[in-house]
Amino acid sequence: MIEKKDIQPIIDDYTTGEGLFLVSLKISADSVVEVVIDGPQGVNLDQCVVLSNRINAAFDRDVDNFELTVSSAGLNQPLRILPQYLKYIGQEVEIMLNTGKKLRVTLLDATPDTITVEYIQQCKIEGTKRKQTVHVTETYMLTEIKTTKPIIKWKD
Repeated sequence: MIEKKDIQPIIDDYTTGEGLFLVSLKISADSVVEVVIDGPQGVNLDQCVVLSNRINAAFDRDVDNFELTVSSAGLNQPLRILPQYLKYIGQEVEIMLNTGKKLRVTLLDATPDTITVEYIQQCKIEGTKRKQTVHVTETYMLTEIKTTKPIIKWKD
């Protein structure tokens, strides 16, 4: 049976050389291998094919019978690791807090433990009669966040 320790060096070697990063590596009990990669400028089909071919070439299919899928992180998939968060700094994302509250925010910064975001809110300011538009900056622990998804904007 194929194991993570056997396949990880192949993935690391390729992703490092291409300026990509591994998002997830899953191997099921029935030898279904799922590799998800991403990069600062995204991933193209050719890069997925090359990595798939490298993994296939490293193992003897007669000995290690497995099913392999190599794909890029989808635009509609939640962000999972720090390099993905860093990729979306300065862009709009939707965060779902563990409390169930959804926020559409601009991602300002990300660390291994936190993200800093900014959003616009209408607030009643003391001494004024009308609500004012206020830019709110907040930092959330990643443990407080259920999901973070990029917001896809289609150009007109």
